[in-house]
Parts: sequence; C-alpha cells; structure tokens
Amino acid sequence: MAKGEGAESGSAAGLLPTGILQAGERPVQVKESKKKNQLSICNKLCYAVGGTPYQVTGCALGFFLQIYLLDVAQVDPFSASIILFVGRAWDAITDPLVGFCISKSPWTRLGRLMPWIIFSTPLAIIAYFLIWFVPDFQQGQTLWYLLFYCLFETLVTVSMGRGAGSPWGLRGWCPKPHVCPASDWPRASLPCQCFHVPYSALTMFISTEQSERDSATAYRMTVEVLGTVLGTAIQGQIVGQAHTPCVQDANASTVALEGVNRTQSTTSLRETQNAYLLAAGVIASIYVICAVILTLGVREQREPYETQQAKPMPFFRGLRLVMSHGPYIKLIAGFLFTSLAFMLVEGNFALFCTYTLGFRNEFQNLLLAIMFSATVTIPIWQWFLTRFGKKMAVYIGISSAVPFLILVALMESNLIVTYVVAVAAGISVAAAFLLPWSMLPDVIDDFHLKQPHIHGTEPIFFSFYVFFTKFASGVSLGISTLSLDFTGYQTRGCSQPARVKFTLKMLVTMAPIVLILIGLLLFKLYPIDEEKRRQNKKALQALREEASSSGCSDTDSTELARIL
Repeated sequence: MAKGEGAESGSAAGLLPTGILQAGERPVQVKESKKKNQLSICNKLCYAVGGTPYQVTGCALGFFLQIYLLDVAQVDPFSASIILFVGRAWDAITDPLVGFCISKSPWTRLGRLMPWIIFSTPLAIIAYFLIWFVPDFQQGQTLWYLLFYCLFETLVTVSMGRGAGSPWGLRGWCPKPHVCPASDWPRASLPCQCFHVPYSALTMFISTEQSERDSATAYRMTVEVLGTVLGTAIQGQIVGQAHTPCVQDANASTVALEGVNRTQSTTSLRETQNAYLLAAGVIASIYVICAVILTLGVREQREPYETQQAKPMPFFRGLRLVMSHGPYIKLIAGFLFTSLAFMLVEGNFALFCTYTLGFRNEFQNLLLAIMFSATVTIPIWQWFLTRFGKKMAVYIGISSAVPFLILVALMESNLIVTYVVAVAAGISVAAAFLLPWSMLPDVIDDFHLKQPHIHGTEPIFFSFYVFFTKFASGVSLGISTLSLDFTGYQTRGCSQPARVKFTLKMLVTMAPIVLILIGLLLFKLYPIDEEKRRQNKKALQALREEASSSGCSDTDSTELARIL
C-alpha cells in the first residue's frame, strides 16, 4: 500500500511547476510536522470510544421503537406512525441547521466542538430515558413520545451526531482510511453520517497531520462496529427476557384484557415496561461514560493557516453549487433508494418475526445474528473495495440481499432456515453499511477540483445527504406503520389478521427488492469510477501539499487549478 501511495504522490508532483514544489525543503517540514502532531494510542482510543453512544442508541431505536410503541406503550398504530414520521423528519431538519450553527461557533478554551458535546449530553440522556418510559396518563401519550423523541434526536445531533443514511443502526462508517480517509476532507467539514455534528468534525481537529487522522479514524470505526453489536445485544437480551403478555382474542373487552393480564403466567406488562427502562438505563450509562472519556482524552487543534482563509461562502450560494453538482445528485439518488430498502426491513423486522414468522421470543436473537454476521464480514468488504472498486462493491454487495429476501418471502416459518437467512443477510447489510460514506468523499473531491476557489461546502454535502435519507426514511416508516393500521393491526394481540401478516411480508421482502433494483439502476449513471477517483486523489494531494507549504497562496492555487 505504501508503494501505491508513493507512486500517486510522485505523479501528482509531476503536475506542478518547479516554482511551486520545492523538493529540497518539503521532507524536513513534513517530518517535523508529523512528530509535533503525533497522537498517542490513548488519544486515539479516547476518540474512538466516543462513537459508541451513537451506535448503541441508534440500534435500540431503529429495531425496537416501533414494536415498543405498539405493544408495550399501547399507542394506536395511527399515532405511532405520526410519532415515527415526525421524529425522523425533525431529525432530518435539525442536521443542516445544527451543522450551520456549529460552523459559525467561535473557538473557546475547550475548542469549537467540545462545548456542544459537553453541554448537550446530559439533556440527551434524560430525553433518551424518557422515550422508554410509559406515562400513567393515556390522553397525552402521543405528545409525550413525540416531544422526547424529537428532543433526543436534536440533542444527539448536537452532541454525537446521528445519521440515517446507513441501515440497521450502522450509521455511516468509512472503510480503511486509505480508501476514504476522513482526513482527506478539508478541515471545514462538519457533518459526516456517523458523527455529523460535531463528533465527525473532530476527525479534522484532533490532529493537523493526515496520517494521524487516518489512524484515529481506523480506531474509531473498529469501536463503532463493536458498538452496533453491543447495542443490539443489550437492548435485545434485556427486553427479550421479559415476554410481553398478549391477548388471544383480539375483540376482548378492556375488563377481559385486565383479567388475562392477572392470570398470565409470563411476565406482566409492567415488568416488560421495566425491562425497557432497565435497557435504557444501561445504554444511558454507557453514553455518559463514553462522553466523559471522549471529553477528557481528546483535544482539538487548529490548522496553522486556518485564520488566513477567506470569508466563508454564503449558505444558499453554496447550496446552489452543491445541488448543481451532477455526481452528488446521482449518488444520493442511488443510495436514497437502497437505504430506504434496508430501513424498511429494519423498522418492520421485529413485527415480521413476531407475527408473520411466529418467532415472538426469537427476534432479538435473529437481530444479533444479523449484526454479528455484518461485523465479521466487514473486513471482506474492505478488501473487496480496494481490490475491485467501489461501484463493483455496490452492485455485488447491495444486490446480494435480493435472493435472501425472496427466500424469506417464499419459505414457510422455519427457525433454522431463518437463522441461516439472517446470517447471510448480514453480509449485504455490511456492504450497505460501508459504501455510502466511502463514496461521498469522492464526490466532494471531484467538486473541489472543479471549483478550486469554493471553500466551506462540506457541511452542505453531508448535511443534505443525511437530510434526504432521514426524511425519506421517516416517510417510509410512517407509511409502513400506517398501513398496519389500515389492515387491522391488533395491539398486543397474540396473532394478527392475515392482512397484517401479508402486509408485513411485503414491507420486509418485496418493497425492499423493488427499491434495491431502482437504486442499482441509478448507480449506472454515477460517473466516478476507480480511475477517476485516483486521478482526483493525486491532484488534491498536490493542492494540499502546496497549501501547507505556502500558507494557501491564492496565486499558486490559481496556477495549480489551471494546470489540473
């Protein structure tokens, strides 16, 4: 790998006139900079641990919130659809708004980003805990869950930065640093799906040395992958120990329902609610511990030439430029459909296992099998990305889910076969987890080469990509929950009408298949292949080296842009 990188650097240097590149002085400057900005292993671990809260809470909400609202909090399906849609839509809106606010934040003694994390974390913990609390009153339950769901999404955007572009709670991971190193993005970058605002920006500010940021990114991704498994295990195993009592007769009266509850030999509804609170308490404790470690172990650093940068571009002008960039539109269109496919499966998987397949007490173990399989196969997709390219990984990785979805749609209820399908599906989930955020930096690189004098647009690229995917996921989840209401979903029923079972099967199998096929067709229009990506990388590396050595000279940058 070092050989390949050296060849690229040499090719990039050949593009420069001798007046720009001074080979005799560059190695000494680079060596001194690396030594000064080197991060310790402790620093990298502290930074990486900060990613755990996002993944743990994302898994819990993504997999369990729908079934919790319907069967534990006993919210009617129509109200549950409103909560899920408005919560996701609000989360989408807050991403670009918070990103804009943080980009305008001044530097303090603690840095620019750390104050946001420190002061929003306690409020986020309270809001998260109250999402899983069932209030005694019935009239205002919908407002209760809507308020605290939206509040938590806002606060976690501020403190840890949630993203919805990746499925199954695996929010925005970038593969090996040499594939899509976060440090390859300009330091003005703020939102990035796994830690939009401001955690993702810390990648740019923990060190001014690219190799150190790459290394810290690798630590972070490893911990985040483990966080997804941890979140699924904690929520699923604690809640799975408490079996929610169900009603055999869906038309039973309230008095009969209470009688059933009193005579149930399994765990009572109150104990089930307490199990959700216990899981929320464990996850909240992890959130606090990780936030403290992140705060104490990471210190922000400013770029030496940052104060010399020009006045930031007006937001709406930058938005117009970003939205007119062809590769960006084609990329987000393709991933919009593929992400929606996996989000439909994620949001309805628990209900599908419980009622359509009849595995009421096994769905949390099936979820864990999927997440564990995805975690184990991530290194395989990392290798595949570097060996065959990103577009090929999209076609192979995303489409590999289709046969297993078809199998689920056609097979009868069989636990062993379901576990096999779950493990196999995890392979495709891993690919969908990695790919979006490895390709978006390539689009930004292409934009910088075509618009070399335009700075500060990175937050717009990331925020609006997340905005589109989150808003669309809110629509899909709201519509899917609403469709259950139309087909006669019975809250806390031991079984559901045939129409409900059929609807769940369509939501988990056929609808995702159609969305995946549409997304793959759109990817055919995506213009940045491996050859184009390597050319852009060489040219941008030359630009960064020149900016570092000359203090971002406008004259030299103009000359270099003309040559490229």
